[in-house]
Amino acid sequence: MAAAIVFYVSGHGFGHASRTIEVINAILVRRPETRIGVRTAAPRWLFDLTVKGKVTFSTLEADTGVVQIDALTLDEADSIRRASAFHSDLVTRAASETRILRELGAGLIVGDIPPLAFAVGAAAGIPSIAIGNFTWDWVYADYPRVRLAPSLLPAIRGAYARASMALRLPMSGGFETISNVKDIPFIARHATRTREEVCKILKLPTDKPIILASFGGYGLPGLDTDALAKLKKYTAITTANLPLGRGRKEMPTAERTGSFISLNEEAMYDSGVRYEDLVGAAEAVVTKPGYGIISECIANDSAILYTSRGHFPEYDVLVEDLPKYARSAFINHDDLFAGKWETHLDKLLAQPKQKNYKKPETNGADVAAEILLKALDKPPKKPRGRPKAKF
Repeated sequence: MAAAIVFYVSGHGFGHASRTIEVINAILVRRPETRIGVRTAAPRWLFDLTVKGKVTFSTLEADTGVVQIDALTLDEADSIRRASAFHSDLVTRAASETRILRELGAGLIVGDIPPLAFAVGAAAGIPSIAIGNFTWDWVYADYPRVRLAPSLLPAIRGAYARASMALRLPMSGGFETISNVKDIPFIARHATRTREEVCKILKLPTDKPIILASFGGYGLPGLDTDALAKLKKYTAITTANLPLGRGRKEMPTAERTGSFISLNEEAMYDSGVRYEDLVGAAEAVVTKPGYGIISECIANDSAILYTSRGHFPEYDVLVEDLPKYARSAFINHDDLFAGKWETHLDKLLAQPKQKNYKKPETNGADVAAEILLKALDKPPKKPRGRPKAKF
């Protein structure tokens, strides 16, 4: 039986999982018989709804990421505390994974981008490849409280150093401890339906531009949806990220109040519309800067109205590079939560496209899939024989 690829995926937000799914789908297109395992704390429903094939899914906290109080607020101190506790026994955690890998028949490990993945690879003697746009040591090093956990960064960096290779995405930070780094294009989900098809299937109005509010699994509690319902020039849409349970088809796909529409995401997928189709149908996406949603906006030519998301080092890198790739503008928290979007959207959508703009490649999933399958096919290194005893 052919060896399997086992993915270890950060459960922080949806971005790591969504781009891993794109890579998995690209692998299955090329080689449908490929056996794939997934180890993550990201919600299973996200994989069930979007993987176009069979995977062996199992829940595992692969890292602790950053502790989010809500979509826009994080807890630095607790982030460092949890990361330090988790990585303090990384060797033991890695050793305990070797049995699982044997059961899965692993021949290659891929991590996006928990250090555990590469510690596991070293413990099991299996090649491991990192995929991501940042590393966790790079993130934690920016937090002053990391000095209270002196063993944290060395543990993470030691694990990353065991990776066979890193596939580094645009808008990146970190990767200094990985010796073999290859840059690849954006990994992004691409719409397969037109705006007209999306609106027809989901029964969305077509008289005004669609604005998608996208804030991941946390949503945006406190948002004044009554104000959004009164928007004159735009239709604002958001989705309920948690599925409501199979068999509950009586739930409406969309609930509308004036210019504000809430979509049941599970019902949306059941109707044949995927989240990237919704991004493609939107003139603009209102969001916090994160790699996943930014890459999808770039791929689908949607403008981005972004807000601040707390002290997360990736934010500065993303915001600095964003104007190179998409029309973008900032909205402060006061106007965001109050639903005062109209003026900001007017200015954003009035921005002219850059002269001589060349859209970046967004086929990173295909590039990664080719590299991973080639690595999977590579014969394993023969173990070296024991050195002769000296007398």
